[in-house]
Amino acid sequence: MKKRVLALVMSTAMIASVLTACGGKNDAPAQDTNTNTNNDAPAADSANNDAPAADAADNNDAAADTSNVDYGTGEITIWVAENVQTFTQNQIKAFQEANPQYAGYTVTVEPVGEGDAATNMITDVEGGADIYGFAQDQLARLVSSGAIMPVTGDYATWVAEQNDAGAAAAAVVGGTTYAFPITSDNGYFMYYDKSVVTDPTSLDQIVKDCEAAGKGFYMEINSGWYQPAFFFGAGCTLTYDADDAGNFTACNTDYASDKGLAALKAIINLHKSPAFVNGSAANNATNFAAIVDGTWDAEAIKGVLGDNYACAKLPKFTVDGTDYQLGGFGGFKLLGVKPQTDANKMQVCMAMAQFLSSEETQLARYKEVSWGPSNVAAQQSSDVQADEALSALAEQLAETIPQGQYPNDYWSLATALGDSVIAGEYDNASDDELMAVLQEFQSTCQSYAQ
Repeated sequence: MKKRVLALVMSTAMIASVLTACGGKNDAPAQDTNTNTNNDAPAADSANNDAPAADAADNNDAAADTSNVDYGTGEITIWVAENVQTFTQNQIKAFQEANPQYAGYTVTVEPVGEGDAATNMITDVEGGADIYGFAQDQLARLVSSGAIMPVTGDYATWVAEQNDAGAAAAAVVGGTTYAFPITSDNGYFMYYDKSVVTDPTSLDQIVKDCEAAGKGFYMEINSGWYQPAFFFGAGCTLTYDADDAGNFTACNTDYASDKGLAALKAIINLHKSPAFVNGSAANNATNFAAIVDGTWDAEAIKGVLGDNYACAKLPKFTVDGTDYQLGGFGGFKLLGVKPQTDANKMQVCMAMAQFLSSEETQLARYKEVSWGPSNVAAQQSSDVQADEALSALAEQLAETIPQGQYPNDYWSLATALGDSVIAGEYDNASDDELMAVLQEFQSTCQSYAQ
């Protein structure tokens, strides 16, 4: 992180109030407290960590110097996924060593994954972590439960300027920034066998190639996450507005339209191919030549395809003579800070969260566990640029929208639509009949915001 970054801690009246407080300091390092015995993923082995801690020594040269401010003592708990637990511990230790004004706090890093953190925080805000990682689709729940504090002033400006537009937007609810993005890699694109697929830009040609080779084309069309690739690609909208309390106030959708009809026809056409297999997990895929999946399965797919391994953004599909580029959702990991009653501790938590989301830390995290950075400068590094899967994802993210906040019932509704397609219920349906299906889908989506 550049030295000027920590100058931001002085930028708001909220933070300014911290400067009047004082207390003792000590050199307590971050602690690795692994109490999650149900998590099968091992913590990263710090002894074999080839990625150095981000250079926290560069964090002291601030325009408004905080190095002489005494922030007192206390305890801070951080929740992160287990595979970055040791990494995070080492980063915080380096940060505190380079910034002794924050060293009075004992930091405990615990393994709680993004899928569980939000639920745990909402269940017990007071007992939850002070800083925690979570998936962006949980933000509205965290806001409505009072489990996350706003990121204001220069911190909010920093989030917007440092990260790609999708990640920055994912941290916002009701016009207010609430979190620090740390990844921009939770999206999907296409892996393919380049000895089989002759034109990765055309869905029709890919399917023909798969059929000719007796290979499978995998895509999960009964998923509310993958299914919108067709609808968004055809130009449809399906988003929800939420207020500052995280309540859904409106549904913006036009699925019941000619655009939606084109998308539904394309899904039905895909399902009719003997090459089509409904799925998106590499460990469940067999004899495939193309699969729509994410970066998390890159190594598994490399192992299957070997020298024929290739990646590309999603292809175009054609309906009634018109081409459409498959779109979809982009997903992100974020860091949130629990509301604090102590101004000193609040300041330290915000500084640590900012550090953990900085360019240098994101690059070090990529080298350690291959998490794709959200920081725009980190995305331009040679290591990240050389990653085939991340490069394909980056191209695809330009065609997507950030996955915002959606009611739980939406996901079940999308699954039901896809299941009906897979069951062949619409194989011989007329345009009018398909439009009726879309109208019912749209009306039901809108009912979730009433």
